[in-house]
Amino acid sequence: MASEAECAQAFRTLTDLLADVDPETRGKYALDRTVSCRVTDLGVTWSARVSEDGLEDLTTDDGSKAQVRVTVTSHDLMALVEGRLALATAFATGKLRVQASPFDLLRLSSFL
Repeated sequence: MASEAECAQAFRTLTDLLADVDPETRGKYALDRTVSCRVTDLGVTWSARVSEDGLEDLTTDDGSKAQVRVTVTSHDLMALVEGRLALATAFATGKLRVQASPFDLLRLSSFL
C-alpha cells in the first residue's frame, strides 16, 4: 500500500507527463472534463480538470461533481504512473474502474 503523500506525488508526476505530451496530440485526445480518482485503500479522492492544457487544479475532495470518476487502489495507481501496469490491462482486469458518460468512455477507449 502506498501512502497518501506517495499518491499525491504520483498525481504530480502524471501532471508533468501530460504537460510533456505534444500539444496537438493532447488537444486531439484530451477530454475537457472534471475527473476524480478515488484511491480506495486510502479513502482519499483527488479531483482535477483535464483539458488540452493538461491536468489542472488538483485538489482532494469527495469527487461528487466529477464528470469522469476513476477508482483504483494506491498500489495499482503507483504501478500505472510508474509504467509497471498498462492502462488497458488495469481497465480490462478491473483494477481500474471508470464511471463516465458513454461518449466519454468511447473517447477514452480511443487511446486505451
